[in-house]
Amino acid sequence: MKPQSLFSLRYFASLLLLLSLFATACSNDKGKVEGVNMLYGTDSKVWKTAKQTDASGDKVKQDDAQKQQELHVFANGNYTMTDGAAGAISGKYEFDQAGRTISFAPEGSTTKNVFAVETLTDDKLTIKSANGEALMLEAE
Repeated sequence: MKPQSLFSLRYFASLLLLLSLFATACSNDKGKVEGVNMLYGTDSKVWKTAKQTDASGDKVKQDDAQKQQELHVFANGNYTMTDGAAGAISGKYEFDQAGRTISFAPEGSTTKNVFAVETLTDDKLTIKSANGEALMLEAE
């Protein structure tokens, strides 16, 4: 094989590798909202906070209690949110896939907390409040 053709083959292979790496890095789940069963799996699923941002998009530092929070979502429309210190809050949730919203109604409350669902996959859930704060959760 000629040295020049060997160089062009290496160049082509390197270019192909860089292109595939770029395509892989650019393919993320943001904006992907799958079916309601992604919230609870087969029966229930536990979600933990991975990251939180404020209204301006800046990362919010999690304290120890926030790091221990878990959101348990059940197939029957119930949820329980727990943290290590304060105990648990239970209630009902409603997921609107077409509207890309989820609402949580704590037991004994007449109000619902409504969030925009930015991402919902088998292992990632990102919800955003009306004021722009976002919570990124990962399945346990």
